Amino acid sequence: MALTRIGLAGLAVMGQNLALNIAEKGFPISVYNRTTSKVDETVQRAKAEGNLPVYGYHDPASFVNSIQKPRVVVMLVKAGAPVDQTIATLAAHLEHGDCIIDGGNEWYENTERREKAMEERGLLYLGMGVSGGEEGARNGPSLMPGGSLEAYKYIEDILLKVAAQVPDSGPCVTYIGKGGSGNFVKMVHNGIEYGDMQLIAEAYDVLKSVGKLTNSELQQVFSEWNKGELLSFLIEITADIFGIKDEQGDGYLVDKVLDKTGMKGTGKWTVQQAAELSVAAPTIEASLDSRFLSGLKDERVEASKIFQGDYSNGLPVDKAQLIEDVRQALYASKICSYAQGMNIIKAKSSEKGWGLNLGELARIWKGGCIIRAIFLDRIKKAYDRNSDLANLLVDPEFAQEIMDRQAAWRRVVCLAINNGVSTPGMSASLAYFDSYRRDRLPANLVQAQRDYFGAHTYERVDMPGSFHTEWFKTARNSMN
Repeated sequence: MALTRIGLAGLAVMGQNLALNIAEKGFPISVYNRTTSKVDETVQRAKAEGNLPVYGYHDPASFVNSIQKPRVVVMLVKAGAPVDQTIATLAAHLEHGDCIIDGGNEWYENTERREKAMEERGLLYLGMGVSGGEEGARNGPSLMPGGSLEAYKYIEDILLKVAAQVPDSGPCVTYIGKGGSGNFVKMVHNGIEYGDMQLIAEAYDVLKSVGKLTNSELQQVFSEWNKGELLSFLIEITADIFGIKDEQGDGYLVDKVLDKTGMKGTGKWTVQQAAELSVAAPTIEASLDSRFLSGLKDERVEASKIFQGDYSNGLPVDKAQLIEDVRQALYASKICSYAQGMNIIKAKSSEKGWGLNLGELARIWKGGCIIRAIFLDRIKKAYDRNSDLANLLVDPEFAQEIMDRQAAWRRVVCLAINNGVSTPGMSASLAYFDSYRRDRLPANLVQAQRDYFGAHTYERVDMPGSFHTEWFKTARNSMN
C-alpha cells in the first residue's frame, strides 16, 4: 500500500473528526489509538462518510512506518502526562527530521520544553491550538500552530485546506510564532470565550429576571441580535438553546439545566497569566469568578433562605427599551473583554519576543472557532490601521462605538444593581472603561498609604524624582 501523507494519534471525538476532515480534503491519513476499538470505529466512520482515505493501525510501529517521510504525526490526547507518554511511544519509531504536532489545549511552557527535548533527538515539534469543538474539527476549525517554522512548512498545504474558510479573508490558520505561542494564543482565545459566554449569560439574566422575557421571547431577541453587530456563533447557539423543549418533561430544557458551570483550566491559566504580566483583565476574571460561584450550588441554596426578600425595585420596565439597552451594553462590554485578551497576548509576545500579529489573530478567529463573530473583522481592521494600538478601546471606530453606547450600558448595570441581579462581567467591563478613560485615578492615595506604612516612596505630579514622607510623624506633629 502507498504511504499516507500524515498520521493522527488520539481518536476521541476531536481526533476522529479532524482525521476525517483531513481525509476529506484529499490527504490520505494513518490513524492510531492506544484503545484499538477507536481505530476500527474511525475507519468505519470514514467508510460510511464517503469512503475516505483513512487507514487504521493497532500498533505504533506500523502506524509510524505507514506515513511518508518526513513523517508528520498530529496528537490529540489529554494535556499533561498523556502527551508525554504518547510522544515517548511515537518517538521510539520516528527518525531524524520527522515532526510531532500537539493539537491539544496544552500549557505553553510544556510545549516549549517538549520542543527542546525533540530538537535534541533531531525531531521537529509544533504546539497547535485547535478551536471549533467537534463540529469545527470535522468541517473546518480555526488553527493556531506555533513552534518550528520548518515543521509548519511541512504541513502548511494540509492546514490551509483543513481550516475553516472565510470568504474575503481566507483560511483560518496562520503560523503564529515561535515556541509555545500557538498554545498561548489558544489559551487566551479560551479566556475571551469565557468572557463572551459570561456577558451573554448576564444579558439573559437581566432580560429574564428584570424584563420578565419568556424563553420564546428570548429566542426571538437573540435571533434578531444575530442579524446585526452581535452576529456570532455564541449568539446563534444561544438563540437555538432558548427554543429547545424538554423531551423528558414540560417546558424548556434550558430551565432544567443545573446552574453550575464546568471548566477545564484554560480560563484560569489566562487569568493567572494576566496577573503575571500585570495586565488588567477584569471581564475575563469576573467570568472565572462566576464559574467558581456557580459551583457553590448547595451554599447558594442555603444563602437564598437567609437573604430572602424582594430585591426588585418594583418600577415598571419598558421591554423594548430594555432589550435595546442590553444589546448595546453587551456589545460595549464585549469590546472591553476582547481588548483585555489582546493586551495579554501583546504583553506576552513582547516578553517572549514572539512578534505576534494581533490583526492576523483576529482574522483566523473569524471562522471555525467558538468566538467567531463578525465583530472580529472590525478588530482586524483596527490593528491593520495601527499595529501598535495601545488598547482596542482607543481605536477611533471602537472609541466612538463605546461613547455611543455608554448611556445604555450604565442604565443596564444600574438597573441590574437596583434589582439585585448580579452582572459581574458587564460591571467589570464598565469599571475597566471608566478607569482607562480617566487621566487621574485615586491611586495617589493608595501609593501614599504604601509610603506611610512601608516607606515604598512615591513620585510627584509637579516635579521629577522619588520621594518619601514621614507621614506618621508629620500627622502627629500637626496635631500638637
